[in-house]
Amino acid sequence: MNLSRREFMQMLAVASAAGINLGTAQAGTDQQKVAGSVKANNASASMYEIPKFGNVHILHMTDCHAQLKPVYFREPSVNLGIGTQKGQVPHIVGEKFLKHFGLKPNTPEAHAFTCLDFSEAAAKYGKVGGFAHLATLVKHMKAQRPGALLLDGGDNWQGTGLALWTNAQCMIDASKKLGVDIMTSHWEATYGKDRMVEGIKDLESSGMDFVAQNVFETEFNERVFKPYVIREMNGVKVAFIGQAFPYTPIANPAWMTEGWSFGIKDEEMQETVNKARADGAAAVIVLSHNGMDVDLKMATRVSGIDAIMGGHTHDAVPYPTIVENKGGKTLVCNAGSNSKFLGVLDLDVKNGKVKDFKYTLLPVFSNFIEPDKEMQDLLDKMHKQTIKFQGKEFVAEERLNKVLAKNDVALYRRGNFSGTWDQLICDALTETQGADISFSPGVRWGTSLVPGADITYEDMMTQCALTYPNVTVNEFTGERVKEILEDVCDNIFNKDPYYQQGGDMVRVGGLKYAVEPNGQPGKRISAMTLNGKPIDPKKTYKVAGWASVAKPGEIPGDTGKMIWDVLEDYLTSKKHITKVDVNEPKLIGVDNNPGITKC
Repeated sequence: MNLSRREFMQMLAVASAAGINLGTAQAGTDQQKVAGSVKANNASASMYEIPKFGNVHILHMTDCHAQLKPVYFREPSVNLGIGTQKGQVPHIVGEKFLKHFGLKPNTPEAHAFTCLDFSEAAAKYGKVGGFAHLATLVKHMKAQRPGALLLDGGDNWQGTGLALWTNAQCMIDASKKLGVDIMTSHWEATYGKDRMVEGIKDLESSGMDFVAQNVFETEFNERVFKPYVIREMNGVKVAFIGQAFPYTPIANPAWMTEGWSFGIKDEEMQETVNKARADGAAAVIVLSHNGMDVDLKMATRVSGIDAIMGGHTHDAVPYPTIVENKGGKTLVCNAGSNSKFLGVLDLDVKNGKVKDFKYTLLPVFSNFIEPDKEMQDLLDKMHKQTIKFQGKEFVAEERLNKVLAKNDVALYRRGNFSGTWDQLICDALTETQGADISFSPGVRWGTSLVPGADITYEDMMTQCALTYPNVTVNEFTGERVKEILEDVCDNIFNKDPYYQQGGDMVRVGGLKYAVEPNGQPGKRISAMTLNGKPIDPKKTYKVAGWASVAKPGEIPGDTGKMIWDVLEDYLTSKKHITKVDVNEPKLIGVDNNPGITKC
């Protein structure tokens, strides 16, 4: 493994000079399209033409969150690293990200990997992702690399109205058509363990393998799924070990996976690596949904892993982090989200060891790639189907295409604290439920929208399509409100990655506060005010929220309303979104942190 960072920088510079910078090509023109075989054109020749290297070839996607169509997606402007994580990948954003990886500003790469000039760049380069465009790219890479395998790191089944309405079947069928070879999981569990197992069996009937070494039955302490699989590629035996999201029963409803236990399970991982090696594996790959910080720590504690193909935190990282451990070196890769990227890892394996590697994280620009016809036909059929959901019957695309409001704002979610989409949800909860304060979960999934684009039902559902959507209204004391914020904050900014158990900070409406991410647990939140007045710890406040992890029938303050109905009513009543004032907390002690930029 001897491709240096300097060589990587040089490779990027050559690629940019050869055609990644579009120059006079304009998004949406015929000249910018790449043929179904992804043959070169003047606009994007070098971007998708990667010379084959070595004898083991891995394609990696993760956290697509059911985004079957091309979308807009704004990368975060805030992704703070705390303690030893400060200034380290993946906690670098904006201009500092470009500088760190040697990327040029005002290029497709800069747009793909950062939030800089998002609206203008989105107008120039168009949408990203889409399974039909991704399918073309996967086929192209597999044709160049005989034996190449496609890995899916999980969070595939959840994130859109269509996925929710079909009980994930649309994603299962699309994954079959895409040719996913190996998969692990996280949000798949939110359909309930019975549906999860059923869906996995459906996928495995087409030749896919599902792997998860860290999911056990609680009664007999036996694994629920096979921990790894060995595939032979060009004469080389390669082990693929699965690592499902270790905190599934904490971040999501525990009742949905009752009888299963999860966890990081380093010791079991080491045992699994050793067994895979004993079974003849010359290379060991972990397909992980830990999150990148957890993967980086695991790579120091478990030896014998050649590469961790990671997910969960949605970090799009152009070059692997190389971690040294007592067994050698481990590559830690992370491939973004929303079907926006495809990772390509080529390994040169000789005499039972990985000698060298090359890695490229390809942005999937839908204006640069022709859609695969077979996949497009399947997607069209899916969107024309008649849906029966919650006692209603409708044609999927008719419901999804419904315009809810006009919009003049860049709508986005991704980031540690809040976004314009989150603010709309918080405002809707506060206004429609007559609440003083509103909370919305700090999930990372959810697409973006450019100014001037109408807000459709489909756009709205990318922000709220989950299986526990109930809106709640409760009476909390000021003291309890602070406890909630402190608990979530410690979850995100704990200096030990193994104690970071969920997404981003809970989104807040009405309440203003200050936060010190580097502060002590229980003492990070301060200066809480409501309408300009300090929060009284003993006073009771009306708080609206949604996505309770409690069982149906046991949800405190359950209104019986679904978040999508509340949000639809709010947007249609507003008719035109002209401005969104994001309720950002005041940040303390993070000056000069490279995990913050202005976009």
